[in-house]
Amino acid sequence: MALHTARTFQTFLKLAFAGVLGASLVAGDASAEQKQPSPGSAKALFGAVALPNQGAAQPFGFYAKGCMSGAVALPTDGPTWQTMRLSRNRHWGNPAMISLLERLSRDAAKYDGWPGLLVGDISQPRGGPMFNGHASHQIGLDADVWLTPMPAHPMSVEARETLPFTTMLQKGAFLTINPDVWTESRARLLMRAASYPQVERIFVNPAIKKKMCDTWRGDRTNLGKLRPIYGHDSHFHIRIKCPPGAASCKPQAPVPADDGCGKSLAWWFTKEPWAPPKPPKPGTKPAKPREVMVSDLPNACSSVLAAPSVGSVQTATFGAAAAAAPEVAPMALVPAAASDEALPAIGPVPDDKPSDE
Repeated sequence: MALHTARTFQTFLKLAFAGVLGASLVAGDASAEQKQPSPGSAKALFGAVALPNQGAAQPFGFYAKGCMSGAVALPTDGPTWQTMRLSRNRHWGNPAMISLLERLSRDAAKYDGWPGLLVGDISQPRGGPMFNGHASHQIGLDADVWLTPMPAHPMSVEARETLPFTTMLQKGAFLTINPDVWTESRARLLMRAASYPQVERIFVNPAIKKKMCDTWRGDRTNLGKLRPIYGHDSHFHIRIKCPPGAASCKPQAPVPADDGCGKSLAWWFTKEPWAPPKPPKPGTKPAKPREVMVSDLPNACSSVLAAPSVGSVQTATFGAAAAAAPEVAPMALVPAAASDEALPAIGPVPDDKPSDE
């Protein structure tokens, strides 16, 4: 009976993944036709701003519904990091996040055998909704870090745009880590990131979470910060707490006190998370999602959009003293990729699934 049940579940998974793949490809085609948001929408307005505003650093609202003031940029290159997908202009964040990324890159290189971070999206210059790739990353307190180690040489702009993602999943297997790709240094990197008190949660693929639950033999105090979610098989997503004194920042509920290796993880290995959405009732038309407007965001976001910009990227990155130095002309950028979210080997992630990312 147990063998029959296992075979039935395996058959379900194959069919479910085929259905998810087909549905996602259709959805992908539709989104390709609507790459640009409507004029006047929050996505269009925030996405069009090239530089942060002048003023004190402040997050407004929630991670998935807000904006930020006084952003600073993670420099394109550092001793132990390089920023990726530069044409997206999403290397801006709250100073607390930028500081955390720089520290993580140094500590991981010094203690964990990780040569340096490749940092993906953090936020737009003034935060706000992005027209592709993320629901969150709106207040400068989220950042994506690739699970690909930094090369020893500085990459060209073109290489940063085109370097492929490396999935940790085994092709053709359900939520299984590829042993030829996964390394102990990746596990140490994740736990290093989780060790900082300002880090609230880290989103990873369910297979990565299970691998960590099954194999991590060090201190498991912070293992519960690793939260399983769709995708996230080629990068992990760091979310930090609202900085002290940030009264306009809406916090997320803390993670449970356990290690997260029990029922909440087991759920991801059942049918439910991967089941296709229920079809609409006969005679009813699916509701068309309404685009988010600036008026839907915290009131302060209108002022953030209207505020004067800092003088230059140099000023926002290195401070006013750097503005006096001659600026180097930027290299020509290739077109931005459609999304920084690598698709797992089992098929793309369904857009309709709930997510706390």
